[in-house]
Amino acid sequence: MKKFLSICMLMIGAGQVMAETAKPNILWLFSDDHAFQAIGAYGGRLESIDLTPNIDRIAKAGMTFDRAYVGNSICAPSRATLLTGKHSHLNGKIDNKKGGFDHGQQQFQKILQQNGYQTAMIGKIHLDGKMQGFDYWEVLPGQGKYWEPSFVTEEGKTLYKGEHSTDVITKRALNWFDNDRKKDKPFMLMVHYKAPHRAWQPTTRWKEKFSTMTFPEPDTLFDNYEGRETAANKQDMTIDITMRMKQDVKAEQPERQKELEKLDPNDKKALIRLKYQWYMRDYLACIAGVDENIGKLLDHLKATGMDKNTIVMYSADQGFYLGEHGWFDKRFMYEESFRTPFLANWPGVTKPGSRNNDMVQNIDFAETFLDMAGIEAPADMQGESLVPLLKGETPADWRENLYYHYYEYPGAHSVRRHEGVAGKRFKLIRFYGLDVPNGEEWEFFDLKNDPKEMKSQYANPEYAAEIAKLKQELIKLKEQYEVVDIAQPEPHKKKAPKKK
Repeated sequence: MKKFLSICMLMIGAGQVMAETAKPNILWLFSDDHAFQAIGAYGGRLESIDLTPNIDRIAKAGMTFDRAYVGNSICAPSRATLLTGKHSHLNGKIDNKKGGFDHGQQQFQKILQQNGYQTAMIGKIHLDGKMQGFDYWEVLPGQGKYWEPSFVTEEGKTLYKGEHSTDVITKRALNWFDNDRKKDKPFMLMVHYKAPHRAWQPTTRWKEKFSTMTFPEPDTLFDNYEGRETAANKQDMTIDITMRMKQDVKAEQPERQKELEKLDPNDKKALIRLKYQWYMRDYLACIAGVDENIGKLLDHLKATGMDKNTIVMYSADQGFYLGEHGWFDKRFMYEESFRTPFLANWPGVTKPGSRNNDMVQNIDFAETFLDMAGIEAPADMQGESLVPLLKGETPADWRENLYYHYYEYPGAHSVRRHEGVAGKRFKLIRFYGLDVPNGEEWEFFDLKNDPKEMKSQYANPEYAAEIAKLKQELIKLKEQYEVVDIAQPEPHKKKAPKKK
């Protein structure tokens, strides 16, 4: 009997050791254009709506990153950086135009796969061509559709009639868990939602719930861009002008026509306010649908016991403007688009309800995934593992500044090319290729005194020393990241009509 008990104790002890040393599963949840301002854990003017109770579950169980940023605030380049751990100029995907991404290059999922992980990608990736390094992938072609979406796999296309992409993506992820997951292997599952990308088409159930809600306006809704020279003035992403009445805010819908009829046709600000409310109703309803579906995935992990050894992370491909500065969309290095949400729960590692204030960037994600799996990241990846931060330990030499570079001009929304460097308090931006003397303009912001970036202080002599420091830091970071000049294409010119 004693011998039997001893054997049992040894088996229990061995099981505990195996549990402690088992490689963790990773569930990566990602959405398109989800602003950090629209997540409960980040507070702000929308906090009282209780919009994201399930995403907030991740924050309560783990860590919220308050200074997570991207290197190029636009969809496809952000996703290329996610997979490669490299800035746009090195991974080859600088903008949203077709092509430009070499799937044959090194990517973190290939390394995980080579080291015993089962890898899967379901949802939106927005990178043309066949995925590599995934045991299973089922993705939307290009931008994909909200309703009745088609999904592409290794075998071909599948059309989901009468269904919404957010629900389909979750359904397919749950199907992978139940039917394709190999229980003898750790997994890396990436679930990427199309929502809440333009043109904001929520599921019917959430659209109805948000149909009469009213949301607080940002106090910069009627920004006149004074003090920010050329770039902010010449963009094409305003709620006033750029947001389309039919395709974007669906003004032809009967209930919206009634609201429109009540307006004074000469009151321009009233129309902007109404368009903002329509935009918020659809955009936030899309997010509510994502959050609802994330709840299903979290519940499934718990019901199956996988939650105990599964790291859950949530992020978006970049930030987004929710009326701030009168805008929607992203692209600029200003905070609302430069900053992205990032929340992570590593059971037994992250302190529940903790927050991190270090400067982190999407070049860090690939290295972090590898480090979580106990794999050394390749030397040519450009980020840093966030594992020490998740453990509550900030390395003494952690970065103080981030590099940013936006390339897509000429292009949608007419945001000029720019690069810059940002720390916790100060930000320096260089817009280039402009029709001004020297072809460039600089902006400098003190985020402590001007958190909404309403006036550039570049010409203020009181900041001369800080500006000089950041210019040197910009040179240093460009050398560190091996930044190369990429020619800006000439604006497309319409051909003159032929003479008759």
